[in-house]
Amino acid sequence: MAKHVLSIEAPETLNLCQLRLVDTSVYNSDVQIQCPILEVTLPGFNSPVQFSEDTIAPGFILNLTACDLEVQTDNCGTNFNNLPDGIYILRWSVSPNDQVYVEYNHLRRSKALTLWNEILCSLDLGACEPDAKLIATRDRLTTIKLYLDAAKAQVEVCHNPRKGMELYKYAMKLLRKFDCNSCQKF
Repeated sequence: MAKHVLSIEAPETLNLCQLRLVDTSVYNSDVQIQCPILEVTLPGFNSPVQFSEDTIAPGFILNLTACDLEVQTDNCGTNFNNLPDGIYILRWSVSPNDQVYVEYNHLRRSKALTLWNEILCSLDLGACEPDAKLIATRDRLTTIKLYLDAAKAQVEVCHNPRKGMELYKYAMKLLRKFDCNSCQKF
């Protein structure tokens, strides 16, 4: 039987105020595409924000803001609130929507990775072997990045969101312990 192979990607971005979603589906040209629905459930929410054929079509590339995701209502289009890190539930379907769909857990880590990068910027690395103190700092940062990567894997690959969020929160706790004058505080 001819069918579509649905897929969406959420590329990692350091843009704190947008969530990028890309339709990477393979559509069978012999099967009509009807009633496309994208649902995005934000961390801590139970109900998804729904985008239908009025605002979305197969092959979409979306840059969703807090206004699009209905967590910001004031100054939309002029002031862009940051989106939270955490687990976003993404569901993409076409008719019949209860049968032709994919659903993913996506761990957004934009704030964590921005902070991690800011800490890297504050290090005085040179093109030579660093001293013992800098090596220890580098090793701590490498360990934290491993925790962030493991958190993403737990959520998106291992389907263990609870464990993934534990690892994410621990990595953020470690990041916040760094003394970084140029870092934003999250």
